[in-house]
Amino acid sequence: MTAAFTFPGQGSQAVGMGKALADAFPAAKAVFDEVDSALGEKLTAIIWEGPAETLQLTQNAQPALMAVSLATMRVLETEAGISLARDAAFVAGHSLGEYSALAAAGSLSISDAARLLRTRGQAMQKAVPVGVGAMAALLGMEYDAAVAVAAEAAQGQVCQAANDNGGGQVVVSGDKAAVDRAVEIAKAKGAKRAMLLPVSAPFHCSLMQPAADVMAEALAKVTINKPAAPLVSNVLAAAITDPDEIRRRLIEQVTGTVRWRESVAYMAGQGVTHFLEIGAGKVLSGLVKRIADGAVGVAVGGPNDIAAAKDALTAAK
Repeated sequence: MTAAFTFPGQGSQAVGMGKALADAFPAAKAVFDEVDSALGEKLTAIIWEGPAETLQLTQNAQPALMAVSLATMRVLETEAGISLARDAAFVAGHSLGEYSALAAAGSLSISDAARLLRTRGQAMQKAVPVGVGAMAALLGMEYDAAVAVAAEAAQGQVCQAANDNGGGQVVVSGDKAAVDRAVEIAKAKGAKRAMLLPVSAPFHCSLMQPAADVMAEALAKVTINKPAAPLVSNVLAAAITDPDEIRRRLIEQVTGTVRWRESVAYMAGQGVTHFLEIGAGKVLSGLVKRIADGAVGVAVGGPNDIAAAKDALTAAK
């Protein structure tokens, strides 16, 4: 098996995502219904009708993106005969996408994943008052250089590498003043672009510790099974299958760096040639091509993508 199934993170959301799937396939509609039931509200209405500002709220975007990924996965299973256990060498997800990956691999139930992500989104939003923290993308700068920029910018405050996305794209996170300094330092050191991101909180840095504490409590109450395919963990950039370790790494992930570049490189090093991005958007498929020479990224998010997914899996064998 030389295919991996990957699951997108926040930023990939768009009003209307998943609707064509739900309209065409009862298996997809059932996933959205299950998420609505788990949350006790019509999240589906926000996903399909908006407004965009409401969908973008972290507490909505996180379970919404998971719902679309799992609806897509169900259609691949029921309509295309795709089996994650048989066809995926690994699963991986970008930040919240790790929960989608685990639900797809049978490690978490869809209902538990939806409730955990709602809790995670609320806790991450509450951890730092709006305006106190910030995140910035440093483009055209390798990871080690970006880490050095963050360290120089900190000056007693928090400024850390939050996402190592690959292709010279690193995101830093922390106190707003420190992140502002990082943008200026990165520009002075030759970054192609350095800009603040339109996010509501400084994710994946030590300021998120209150949210990590909330998730430790929430994750202690859910059942985590061994996944049908190994999970390449964000914080390790290596594969894990032990439920207790999965739980521990999900807690660490709230404050830790999303090591996406290394995760894709790890999977490619294990022989993965085709990366199926299951759910909304095409962000991860774009990054794959920049990280792993010769690797193929296939975005699967609508009815017209099902055939491409089957073709990619056939080519990967």
